[in-house]
Amino acid sequence: MSNKVTKNAKDTCDTFCYDEALVQRVQPEIEKVEGVELIFKALSDATRMKIAYALTLERELCVCDVANIIGSTTATASHHLRLLRNMKLAKYRKEGKLVFYSLADEHVQQLVSVALLHSKEA
Repeated sequence: MSNKVTKNAKDTCDTFCYDEALVQRVQPEIEKVEGVELIFKALSDATRMKIAYALTLERELCVCDVANIIGSTTATASHHLRLLRNMKLAKYRKEGKLVFYSLADEHVQQLVSVALLHSKEA
């Protein structure tokens, strides 16, 4: 299967026209999504998505456990976890020499769960 996008004559309007009232109503609302793409960018990486999914299965995981789950070094796991934390998708706590990560809140869990559900439907 090719990822090439093919233009289908039936997927565009034959005439350029628009509903001015609709555009004026919706266009100002579009600004609300500014920055939201960064959440999806963070989760678009396969490794980070695996980590986020693992954190939906277990409420909290040690960096060493994450590394073993995804088959990476602790440095790689830590790098990805730090990025998730910086994007406010994950949080951490330190217990002695161990660092434990969890998802930041229920919304992140819902994003991951809905994405997984949607991918199974396709």
